[in-house]
Amino acid sequence: MSVTHTKLILASASPRRRELLALAGVPFDIVVSPAQEPAPDVNEHPAAYAARMARLKAAAVAEAHPEAVVLGADSVVAVGETILGKPADAADAMRMLRLLSGRGHQVVTGCALFAPGREPEIFTVATEVTMGVVPDDRLAAYVATGEPMDKAGAYAIQGGAAAFVTTICGSYTNVVGLPLAEVVEILSVWGVAVPATR
Repeated sequence: MSVTHTKLILASASPRRRELLALAGVPFDIVVSPAQEPAPDVNEHPAAYAARMARLKAAAVAEAHPEAVVLGADSVVAVGETILGKPADAADAMRMLRLLSGRGHQVVTGCALFAPGREPEIFTVATEVTMGVVPDDRLAAYVATGEPMDKAGAYAIQGGAAAFVTTICGSYTNVVGLPLAEVVEILSVWGVAVPATR
């Protein structure tokens, strides 16, 4: 990719989002958003919640950096309409993983892009994921690694839970934390990043 002089800021502390965005070859800075993450509203749809959180995160950074393009994102795991965020503790992680074991779920990432002189671009991407039936002892061993504790739905598809997943339909990078193809497409349309010429 080639880039313009427009500054891009990733409003996230997530190392996974940082690694994914770096794969696109687009230079960016990181400014962790100060926005709080309130719990979902009663009966709030998972996609609506993910979009709302992404907007909150990006807006807080965009206010402090009005000259930049700001990208915020938030991912949730949903079993039906039930939203699974990050586990509160090991017992909560086990509860979530037991819920996911042997069934399908959605990983929904909300993305918000703010840019000078433009209306914010807010969108969500959903990926269908199915886990096989995983015995409790394997789930407990996974939880004991500590990896699930800062992950929505208490698992990382690119980490130790890779062996739990039997099928995936949709964007893999979305499950990791950022729907890269969709984000890069908007950045290209906006002229922040364009395909490099040979």
